[in-house]
Amino acid sequence: MQEDGRVLHGHGQGHDHDHGQDHGQGHGHGAACGTCTDMLARAERLCRERDLQFTRLRRDVLETVAAAHGPLGAYDIAERLSLPGRRVAAVSVYRALDFLTELGLVHRIASRNAFVSCAHEHGAGEGLVFLICRSCGSIDETTAPEVEAGLHRALDRAGFRPASRILEVEGECGACRDRAQGEAGLAS
Repeated sequence: MQEDGRVLHGHGQGHDHDHGQDHGQGHGHGAACGTCTDMLARAERLCRERDLQFTRLRRDVLETVAAAHGPLGAYDIAERLSLPGRRVAAVSVYRALDFLTELGLVHRIASRNAFVSCAHEHGAGEGLVFLICRSCGSIDETTAPEVEAGLHRALDRAGFRPASRILEVEGECGACRDRAQGEAGLAS
């Protein structure tokens, strides 16, 4: 957790450089975000507690997303799960992803129409902010209590009740900015 109350969780795309600065406890996506075994155990526990079925397809989809080094779309997941003579339909993958999203095991990155795994549990009503780097493709997940408070006030004023509160911010991560500045310095 950051000193300001934010928690960062990384979802990189072969993203192995250090973010430094504000990204104190960020970590890589996939196995580094919690082992697949831990994620599967969490999924099984949540399903058992809620009397839900953790089917083979749901398990396979979760394993595939958790093992990825970046966000995956449903068609990418279906392709990875398909075998010669046994094609997995994208519609089935979407159903599994909906289920896993409801349990908080994966998050949808709307701007990418893709999904990332989430090995940690969020508090009730906790909003998420995804910081998406246009240069390296990394996705850091954070909570921002100050943003949440402002958003809550705005929603109250509008009389709007959100089903979810997920913000996506695109830009350039600190590591890419530092690298670009370093390269610019070398070119001088």
